[in-house]
Amino acid sequence: MATTNEILGEDGQSLLEHECRTIPKEKLYQPGPDMVRDIYQATDRMPSVLRSLQTLLNGGRLGGTGFLSILPVDQGIEHSAGASFAKNPMYFDPKEIVELALEAECSAVASTLGILGSVARDYAHRIPFIAKLNHNELLTYPETYDQILFGSVEKAFQMGAVAVGATVYFGSKESGRQIQEITAAFERAHELGMATILWAYLRNPEFKRDGTDYHTSADLSSQAVHLSANMGADIVKQKLPTNNGGYTAMKYGKTDKRVYEELTSEHPIDMTRYMVANAFMGRAGLINSGGGSGENDLKEAVKTAVINKRAGGMGLILGRKAFQKPRDEGVELIRAVQDVYADTSITLA
Repeated sequence: MATTNEILGEDGQSLLEHECRTIPKEKLYQPGPDMVRDIYQATDRMPSVLRSLQTLLNGGRLGGTGFLSILPVDQGIEHSAGASFAKNPMYFDPKEIVELALEAECSAVASTLGILGSVARDYAHRIPFIAKLNHNELLTYPETYDQILFGSVEKAFQMGAVAVGATVYFGSKESGRQIQEITAAFERAHELGMATILWAYLRNPEFKRDGTDYHTSADLSSQAVHLSANMGADIVKQKLPTNNGGYTAMKYGKTDKRVYEELTSEHPIDMTRYMVANAFMGRAGLINSGGGSGENDLKEAVKTAVINKRAGGMGLILGRKAFQKPRDEGVELIRAVQDVYADTSITLA
């Protein structure tokens, strides 16, 4: 297996040697072996929620480091089962999804209530389950873009999940309802002792201006992270920022010139550091998504992991890049990402 430096190639020096001069690392609450005691214990979470968070952080190959490697497979609803599993039809079987997470020594497996529920008695005691509560189903025509509930928090609890996940399309016309639904669901999950993870995605056609897509701008997506932390998310999932200046391009909302002149730069680590700052300076953990599968999946996944870790994030949630490959290649890719978080020489920028 190639080293992180070998995988990154020319990008390695910029990422591994970057020194963050925007938001200093001393201001952050950093992931680590004792983060449940040092960070989450200060919150209003009940001991049972702290136990669930510790269960997540104890799982898999990264157990005890404070970092997470999560396999998410809810794309059967989000992108259609055929589009997701035709490359590897064995993954139509939920058992194979969980087996991939086990073989790759992931911290947890995140999937639909239906997928996890179908194998819960065989696997809920072997790997932490994150039950995804809502989805954007893709069969309605004309196509709609809305996250709707597919099940209840109680069902997730009964099947043995240690955490629930949900998505909000911040910026969409349906976001107000989604925010209220998921805030209530997260409150109930905490009452039952489960941790909460929010997929904080932006969705609005107006976020594309003059040929630039600002759905992944550092300023807009960081505000989605901040809203998520305020909704009671223990962990927030967000895409890596690819640009900045969404607020200024749209000439809408409120921002401050210091966001662009002092708190961020054009470097991806600095833009991701701003996300961590919006997650209550790291009190809510930031995990970044691995994105879709392409030609350079190994390099892109490792690059994302380095950016996340050096910015102050707590891990990666990576699905299609892994399960849309032959099993051994998927496992190798996930472990290459885990190598980044296990490598103590890759430090906070």
